[in-house]
Amino acid sequence: MKKRYLLPFMLFTLSSCSKDFLNQKDPNAVQIDDYFKSENDVLLAVNGLYQTLRSGNTIGEGSTLYNEERSDNTGRNDNQSNAGEPFQFNDFSLLPSNTYLKTHWAAMYAGISRCNVILTHIDEVSFSSEALKQRYMAETKFVRALLLFHMVRKFGDIPMATVQVISKEQANELAFRQKESAIYEQIIKDLTEALTSDLPNTQHEYAVGRTSKAAVNAILGQVYLTLGATQTTGAVENLTKAEQYLNASYQMRTFDKLKEIPYTQVFDVKQKMACKELVFQIQYLQGDQNYSSSIARNYQARGESINSRFTSTGAGEVVKLDLIKDYEQNDIRKDFSVKFAPDAKVNDWFVTKFRDNSAEAGINGWGGNDWILIRYADVMLLLAETKYRLGKEAEAIALLDQVRERAGLPSYAASMLNNDYRTKYPTLKEAILHERRVELAFENHRWFDLIRNYNPQELVTYFKTKNQADYGNAKISNISTKDRYYPIPFDEYKLDPQRMYQNPGY
Repeated sequence: MKKRYLLPFMLFTLSSCSKDFLNQKDPNAVQIDDYFKSENDVLLAVNGLYQTLRSGNTIGEGSTLYNEERSDNTGRNDNQSNAGEPFQFNDFSLLPSNTYLKTHWAAMYAGISRCNVILTHIDEVSFSSEALKQRYMAETKFVRALLLFHMVRKFGDIPMATVQVISKEQANELAFRQKESAIYEQIIKDLTEALTSDLPNTQHEYAVGRTSKAAVNAILGQVYLTLGATQTTGAVENLTKAEQYLNASYQMRTFDKLKEIPYTQVFDVKQKMACKELVFQIQYLQGDQNYSSSIARNYQARGESINSRFTSTGAGEVVKLDLIKDYEQNDIRKDFSVKFAPDAKVNDWFVTKFRDNSAEAGINGWGGNDWILIRYADVMLLLAETKYRLGKEAEAIALLDQVRERAGLPSYAASMLNNDYRTKYPTLKEAILHERRVELAFENHRWFDLIRNYNPQELVTYFKTKNQADYGNAKISNISTKDRYYPIPFDEYKLDPQRMYQNPGY
């Protein structure tokens, strides 16, 4: 594993303190304006961006609160004490004052700010080659686009800056919500420009955990699919571009059929540096107290030892019975991904998809699991969805069947002869959405899949057709059309209620 270095950035804090006091420099700190002197300084700064992605407050492991726990896959049953605020996400009772929401917002914008700092100062550095400079810029733009893509889907209109903010006046000028269309325009610009660099096709040609053209194409394709699925204007054009970029990513794979890669290998800690299905992942260091993964130990339920040697005292990551019932008979993904914990204090299903029971991880559970952001089964099913929307059903089914074949399931055509399958998934759209659910469960895709495939009213209808008994303590009846978006954190809204207007219903 290549070393990753933390960037010694000192984040600016704007206040009403005297100018003389603010003008004093800390002799023990590196000022941003003094930092960028060499190629290596830029490299360390870019490495710092990947470090930002590791946090559960952004999009690393542990960020399931903002995705999976908002969906019908997982969610907490404890709504008391410290668990009360996390419970709001799955209970559709999320408040603008929620401190977890505020933390997520702040962490995401801190990551975007780091990207802006690099892009603002990179021209000050002399590079041995223009290609190296363009590669670092491409990596930075990819991370910025990725963070913005997560934010715009969750919050809708959001503030956006693309340069380093250096004054309170500048911050005030930029502190307003820009329309979703403007955010998507910037995301597309960043990703398109990243593709003009000399980034290699795969992370294995660069370094595992760094971006590649396969990753950029995959996210750009998903961006266009999201636009094509949710906006009526330009739908065909957006879907055509989605097909183009998703197919470009798919064609960069270094295997033939998906069945060549066992499902368990995708999550095998020993295979994470070589698995051909992995397109982009966030790295964690096995056995290291500070940089290890804690997902295996945190997801394990009391009385169990399948995930980790760490002795758990909690319920782990609780799985909705609604999802358990969505697995088809003989689907090999079920036994690998979930398990029932019979302990009297648990008595529920928990996630077993992420495991590190090795001696290296030890009894502290300092695991080596990488957090996978993009893999080829995801790309293939996104491409299948795109082709379905473009009327290319045969091509969509061929991709769907590859995923089902690896899972030990019959083809789509054969499955549609089964009355139970045909009743539950009467259209190809619903079959693909189902396949994404069970294939990518607990990987932070489900909420985005739902809001891409259902408009706000359809989303409400979808959830209210569920059985409350299969959904846990969170109340399905709470959902309304407002829950398509998260609320703007109250502290952000109150700064300027007109320009930082709240989302409807909150």
